[in-house]
Amino acid sequence: MSSTPYEKVAIGDIHGCTKTLDALLQRLDKVFGSSREYIFLGDYVDRGPDSKGTVQMLLDFSESHPCVFLRGNHDAMFMNSYSKRNLLDWFDYGGDATMESYQKGDTDIKIPTHHLQFFADTQLYYNTPDWLFVHGGMPPHQTISEALEDETQYSSFLWRRDHIAEEDNIWEKTVVFGHTPTRVPYVGKNMIGIDTGCVYPHFGKLTALLLPEMEFIQQQRLDF
Repeated sequence: MSSTPYEKVAIGDIHGCTKTLDALLQRLDKVFGSSREYIFLGDYVDRGPDSKGTVQMLLDFSESHPCVFLRGNHDAMFMNSYSKRNLLDWFDYGGDATMESYQKGDTDIKIPTHHLQFFADTQLYYNTPDWLFVHGGMPPHQTISEALEDETQYSSFLWRRDHIAEEDNIWEKTVVFGHTPTRVPYVGKNMIGIDTGCVYPHFGKLTALLLPEMEFIQQQRLDF
């Protein structure tokens, strides 16, 4: 999908940290309101305490702000496991925390239809004239145009990490990604990584990237 001409705010992996997300969005909203396009890089669920609340907050925010929601590997696992009722493998990746957030106060797990639709509507990537936004990464030895046309690479958009070590990539624009947690935002050749491990105690920050300014805004974790 191609972009509108808005200036951008890209936001890294949230993982059910609703309080942290709320604090960051309030800070961004005070400065930018709905004047920017907000691009969320995926992994809304798992590991953190309130996946359900995170999804609802994003849906509410999108009612008054231009938003793009990308699919992360955890979101894909949620969709696949829930639809097939095959939850055990997903639980190894933190899916049990997601199920608990939807089960609170109920004996059965109840996921609202509009939450399921939220996941179904997420995109694998978001392509703009200057940046390519994706959750995982891109194959370093293909151009972005080639990779987007190569269906065999679609899983790498969710899972890839090795592009960070491949500084000789041949990408024709900057790739903004999440998925691989680092203590500070990662800036390399044609790439910016903004998963700063909000859900992990030894990382513990949710990062927003302002574009075209190339400025980072971070919120310390508040959920644990």
